[in-house]
Amino acid sequence: MMTDTRQIRPATPEDYEQILKLNEESVHFLSPLSKERLTHLHQQSEILKVIEVDGLVEAFVLALREGKDYDSVNYIWFTKNYNKFLYIDRVVVSVKKQGSGLGKLLYEEVFKHAKSIEIPVVTAEIDIEPPNPVSLKFHEKFGFKEVGKQSVAGGKKIVSLQAAPIEAD
Repeated sequence: MMTDTRQIRPATPEDYEQILKLNEESVHFLSPLSKERLTHLHQQSEILKVIEVDGLVEAFVLALREGKDYDSVNYIWFTKNYNKFLYIDRVVVSVKKQGSGLGKLLYEEVFKHAKSIEIPVVTAEIDIEPPNPVSLKFHEKFGFKEVGKQSVAGGKKIVSLQAAPIEAD
């Protein structure tokens, strides 16, 4: 059986085209992303990593610390409610690689990093209206619990704002 070669690495501007393609492929669960916005978020980010499978970027994660210049209503909610956090803005896995463990690998990277820089909590939001049961189940496995809810996208969506504590050794 052939196994694919996976490499997790920091994203570079050369990856932007593929990151934007992946984001667009799953945009119904995310917010749209332009190259300008991605460039700005990369500068603000604590983590922007990609997973290459057989040389092609198939997944990415974007996460930010508190105190950044980011206008996401969900990020702003966390800044008002937490002093110190690592916010997962988006994790995207190509449609053809979903279910292959890439999302789990990226979340493990985020949690490992949060622990290494002594961040007490990782935060994220999940669509609950329209529902995203796969995402809810996935986040539960990492210890996420709902800490709030809000209406976004002009009332078209309701998100569950979630936090997962980082266990100290």
